[in-house]
Amino acid sequence: MAALPNCPKCNSEYTYEDGTLLVCPECGHEWNPEAEAENVEETKVFKDANGNVLNDGDTVTVIKDLKVKGSSTPLKQGTKVKGIRLVDGDHDIECKIEGFGAMKLKSEFVKKI
Repeated sequence: MAALPNCPKCNSEYTYEDGTLLVCPECGHEWNPEAEAENVEETKVFKDANGNVLNDGDTVTVIKDLKVKGSSTPLKQGTKVKGIRLVDGDHDIECKIEGFGAMKLKSEFVKKI
């Protein structure tokens, strides 16, 4: 008898075969091991306006004046942003900017220092 993989959701070792699927009796998760091997998620690469790869904790500079929702003053070109966090979504950078507070930016409007 071949050893079956643990459940990808709850890591239970008590999985069993049901036709072409594998089933976990503890959490009820069903999956096709062949399809999951093909659908390995690639990590998303975040790039700045110049094509440089961004990482968590990088320091970036804003490349153009940006209107800030709820504020009468724009975020000026050349503003330095330290310690960015990369997230999925339309605005893929979370950061704190002195004088503005916490906000989200698009990576296309910054360049890595």
